[in-house]
Amino acid sequence: MKTPLTHTIRPKEPPLDLSQYRRTGGYRAAELTVGRTAPGDVVDLVKRSGLRGRGGAGFPTGAKWSFVPMGDDAPRPKYFVANADEMEPGAFKDRYLLEGDPHGLIESMILSGYAIGAEVGYIFLRWAYRLAYARLSRAIAEAREAGFLGHDIFGSGHAFDVHIHVSAGRYMCGEETGLLNALEGKRATPRHKPPYPQASGLWGKPTVVNNIETICAVRHIVFHGPDWFRELGANGGAGTKLYAASGKLRQPGVWELPIGTPLGEIIDEHAGGMTSGARFRATLPGGASTEFLTREHWDLPLDFDPVATAGSRLGTGTLIVMDDGTCPVGMVHNLEAFFAMESCGFCTPCREGLPWTAGVLRRLEEGRGRYEDIELLRHHAKLLAPGVTFCALAPGASAPLASALSLFGDDFERHVREGRCPFRAEA
Repeated sequence: MKTPLTHTIRPKEPPLDLSQYRRTGGYRAAELTVGRTAPGDVVDLVKRSGLRGRGGAGFPTGAKWSFVPMGDDAPRPKYFVANADEMEPGAFKDRYLLEGDPHGLIESMILSGYAIGAEVGYIFLRWAYRLAYARLSRAIAEAREAGFLGHDIFGSGHAFDVHIHVSAGRYMCGEETGLLNALEGKRATPRHKPPYPQASGLWGKPTVVNNIETICAVRHIVFHGPDWFRELGANGGAGTKLYAASGKLRQPGVWELPIGTPLGEIIDEHAGGMTSGARFRATLPGGASTEFLTREHWDLPLDFDPVATAGSRLGTGTLIVMDDGTCPVGMVHNLEAFFAMESCGFCTPCREGLPWTAGVLRRLEEGRGRYEDIELLRHHAKLLAPGVTFCALAPGASAPLASALSLFGDDFERHVREGRCPFRAEA
């Protein structure tokens, strides 16, 4: 099985119901593990698999779980939270799993919750994912009726149940402590760390927050083993990855491929190449909060470490492709305006700096820019860099800005020199 996350998904058809899912081997991993395998052994399996968080940070999943206090003296209850908010611009991979394989997510949540000793699971769901909500609700009801969720799952004596929380929808909820605050009914602002959520998270109890794609890999790792998972990767990576691509492409979409698949292969083979008349210029490889990659990176394996070495981040693995007819200044202005709107306002550089940056970019786009504005933008990108702000929102926003200034400086200067957006005038 080369595509474990998506092999049962039927595009344009409803997801498998419980009986259909069971016929594919569904819930078998959970049945064989819960109450029969020590929780620490499940954590060890995930550690040895090399699974890294697919939500952006790429932190080793098993290591994250290992920070949760275990044993009879550990605080109770414990919580396992699935982050299904997916507010990163350009990202739609988790939606594919939520709508296409809800039972797969639930089974993986059962195993993940068991590994850390959690009794309660939450799916923190983006408000706009209404179809996902309906399908998840149906699957949860089926699993409860079958005894796979509740007080005594699989007759093991272990209790675990899953609830859906529909988010009001803010980008800050992608930050795990902002998500936990929102889940508690508070403003989605980040928390001081330490303490980390694994020790003191939801309502002060031990909590793990993982991304949907990350979680969905767990049941396959438990069933097939860590070595099998590692062998699915390419160029030294472990496992598969949901890559997505949007822009002027012949076949934009989402594909499950070996992690480490080269950039050019995804664009040329899976996305079908650029549309007629459009030429590839650059791409944001991991959603809106990453640095641009260019044609020189065509053979770059899209995995966490190679992309970091190239000066960007794999992030969500969802490519936003920029063609030669798209204005990089206008594209970055659009992104900065989004991030400015989504700032929680907690810290000054983010609250004040992002709207100011968006305003300068708008001025350039409208033909009212000055050469000094370009240097000011470069300076401001440094003021929003990692280590300066409270959380990663502003540093993420500064990534495409700083990258565009470095790679497309001539385009910024043309806006000033010609007193207009040259791309808009040529359209």
